[in-house]
Amino acid sequence: MSTRDEYVRKMHSLLDKGNAEIDALAARMEHAEAGARDAYQKQIATLRVRQDDARVKLESLRNASEGVWQDMKAGVELAWDAIGEAIESARSRLGK
Repeated sequence: MSTRDEYVRKMHSLLDKGNAEIDALAARMEHAEAGARDAYQKQIATLRVRQDDARVKLESLRNASEGVWQDMKAGVELAWDAIGEAIESARSRLGK
């Protein structure tokens, strides 16, 4: 297995974990006050869009030539960092 394949597998695993966390946040959101629920729904929708964008970048990285994938790796990591920060923000607003 190549280093790229290992990296893609690792990032897919992280994205799956992030998706599970988003699902947990969505479940907690259902118990939030009605007025706050709309804001939480928007934030969760944004998280899902970021997840989708990160998956697209990861697939592009998987299909990139050997010389290009290392350069693309930084974009995938930035996308994952943004998702992680957004999940933490949502988690702190909804309470752990």
